[in-house]
Amino acid sequence: MGALKSTLEKAGYAVTSATTGEQALRLLTTMHVDGVLLEYDLPGGSGSALRTEMKQINPDVPILMFAGVDSQRPFLLRFLEALLRYPERHERVLRDSDG
Repeated sequence: MGALKSTLEKAGYAVTSATTGEQALRLLTTMHVDGVLLEYDLPGGSGSALRTEMKQINPDVPILMFAGVDSQRPFLLRFLEALLRYPERHERVLRDSDG
């Protein structure tokens, strides 16, 4: 995760990392968060379950889930930038694809 954090910081983002799901939820309730990058596979839990909890806390924060970092780093950066610029467009696309 250090390489992704470094890439995001070089792109101008302020990045706060969480090492556990509990820590991530605490940060979401105590800080202003523009967006979340969340791995599917977490130690001791499921990224999908954590995403559900995060959306209950703050449904307006866009959450981008991913699996692995190295090969996806350029894609994650471009997608995150688009997601933060146009969150309503992406939420609509995701909502429409769910059902």
